[in-house]
Amino acid sequence: MKKIYLFVIFFIGIVAAQAQELKWHTDVKEAMAVGNKEHKPLLLFFTGSDWCGWCIRLQKEVLMTTEFKKWAKDKVVLVELDYPRAVPQTQAIKQQNFELQNAFGVQGYPTVWFATAQSQDGKVNFKGLGSTGYVAGGPVAWLEVANGILNQK
Repeated sequence: MKKIYLFVIFFIGIVAAQAQELKWHTDVKEAMAVGNKEHKPLLLFFTGSDWCGWCIRLQKEVLMTTEFKKWAKDKVVLVELDYPRAVPQTQAIKQQNFELQNAFGVQGYPTVWFATAQSQDGKVNFKGLGSTGYVAGGPVAWLEVANGILNQK
């Protein structure tokens, strides 16, 4: 009986932990399909994940927090557009990220753009809603800025 009880507690813990995990898309077309289906904007996170100190700080202080995870599940579709120095990427991902960096005029990291996207005649049209980056003050301060951007649409 004790083993069954421990198994049930362990299983509930695993399910709860998985429920807190977010899906970060790396394929923007896949993310667009989800966003359009769920009627949610994209959160495009332009990052240098393995070298950018402010990107790593934003990840730790905001993007990995419980508050952000709860907010993101309801509000946005997450897209990570990474520009690493040591982590290998496919040529297709590198090309996609380069094109999006140019399309959104990203010149520094971290940059977070909120956008909607539609595909028409094989071309993707983005509507930028606004952008931000690292915001001091943890998840509360960052989410205040993000909600301000999203509430303008």
